[in-house]
Amino acid sequence: MWCSRMALPRLQRIAVAPLNAAGGLTSKVQREMSTLPRVYVTRQIPPEGLKILKDSGQVQFELWDSDDPVPRKELLQKVKGVDGLLCVLTEKIDAELLDAAGPNLKVLSTMSVGFDHLSLEELKKRGIRVGYTPDVLTDAVAELTVALLLTTSRRLIEATHEAKTGGWGTWRTLWLCGHELANSTVGIFGLGRIGVAIAERLAPFKVKKFIYTDMAPRPELASAINAEFVSFDELAKQSDFLAVCCALTPETKEICNKNLFSKMKNTSIFINTSRGGVVNQEDLYEALSTGQIAGAGLDVTVPEPLPTSHPLFTLKNCVILPHIASASYTTRNAMSSLAANNLLLGLRGQPMIKELKL
Repeated sequence: MWCSRMALPRLQRIAVAPLNAAGGLTSKVQREMSTLPRVYVTRQIPPEGLKILKDSGQVQFELWDSDDPVPRKELLQKVKGVDGLLCVLTEKIDAELLDAAGPNLKVLSTMSVGFDHLSLEELKKRGIRVGYTPDVLTDAVAELTVALLLTTSRRLIEATHEAKTGGWGTWRTLWLCGHELANSTVGIFGLGRIGVAIAERLAPFKVKKFIYTDMAPRPELASAINAEFVSFDELAKQSDFLAVCCALTPETKEICNKNLFSKMKNTSIFINTSRGGVVNQEDLYEALSTGQIAGAGLDVTVPEPLPTSHPLFTLKNCVILPHIASASYTTRNAMSSLAANNLLLGLRGQPMIKELKL
């Protein structure tokens, strides 16, 4: 489930450049719009992707022109009879929606690397092809993970609060002390392209050792960062910093729970930029509030958005971000472009740039 690292610059060029259609595109553009495949786009996606759809002359599409999710009732109405659907991770693509869409729907393209919002069995049963957008967001997610790790371990949110609210008094010997990366052991749960990219960025901080756990050893990827494969228990015991980079699957659901936290050092920092569902948040709250672990940085939660009344927000040693790991202009435009190109290729019956094999 965890993917290998790809040649990112090449993929980003493919994703951002509009497709050069084979012969016949001009005639398609000149057709009456009513004869073109119908597509529904469930969100106001970044401009590069929209430009590709508009300039293709290949589809007629309707857009939910908002940054907010399309209401479910509206979505079920709008998908009726469409040939293609371009969605984002907030849309639940299940049997109900596919029934509403009907038999014309042949291609679904999601602007996300994760696909836990898709009912893959239903899509497979109906013969619907699925495109997604991995690899183009690797650098952005790795950068954000490092930023979140440093923010959490060096207590930057606490520090800015103290500076703003008058807590900054005389110099004190242990006030706002945190934990350094130098001479530390960094653990990675799920060594794919993002895990490797995180390690590459952390290595200059003089990390002593990288360790990882995955479904099986991944020697080729591990050799790039000189990482050692260990058991899940050893990952918990040895890691000074533990970064979760795995996909959300039935096997990983709430795998980061009391069992994991109880084995970690009380100086350890836990970071999750994968999916909120891999963490049991009640167990994490207990570990943080009792000092079982030193801190946690989360870019993902369950649910999203996390209610402001949630107990995790009461903790000074928990930094919570609103799922922004891929939030750079370059990456989001590359994601929308790749999603648009996947959709157009699928509707033409051609191989997608990135297609899920169902």
